[in-house]
Amino acid sequence: MAAEPGPAPDRAADTTAARPADTPATTGVPADGTGTGTGTAETAAETPAAAPVPRGFAGWRGRRPFWGGLLVVLAGAEILFTEKAPMRMVIRIGMLGLAGYIVPTLMVLCGLLLIFHPVQRVFYSVLAALATLGTWVTSNLGGFFIGLLLGLIGSSLAFGWLPDQPRRRRVLRREAKREATPA
Repeated sequence: MAAEPGPAPDRAADTTAARPADTPATTGVPADGTGTGTGTAETAAETPAAAPVPRGFAGWRGRRPFWGGLLVVLAGAEILFTEKAPMRMVIRIGMLGLAGYIVPTLMVLCGLLLIFHPVQRVFYSVLAALATLGTWVTSNLGGFFIGLLLGLIGSSLAFGWLPDQPRRRRVLRREAKREATPA
């Protein structure tokens, strides 16, 4: 009889915490580079050199679905703004248009939670997409289509964001070119 697998490791802390640039990646290779670590049969020569981890705001932004959350916040703010706009063609339904204020506020809240609590990004992005689609009915056609488009694009970006992605080839080429040219 096969042994039952243990619980899945909690990767929630890994998505928001930064690994210092001077520590090696956890690939099963010990820090001394002897290649006798447990877990994988990789040697120090086979592992690629770790790219420097951005620090400061760029590093913080890279560890979360920042652009998706920002677009959702902007969409909610734009839709709230169109609710208060002094126009004759404003659609109000329900109790004095209460849903027209609640749904965009929920979008702003989801966008902020996407930025500051990225562990639950799937739930927040789906909720933001549903709230965005709800603004079609409750909030002047989704803020006259602008907020609707921003909200759908932002929630899609946040849904598709993955933590711990490898650096893109273009970024690696740019860094290699920068190192090759004398300054």
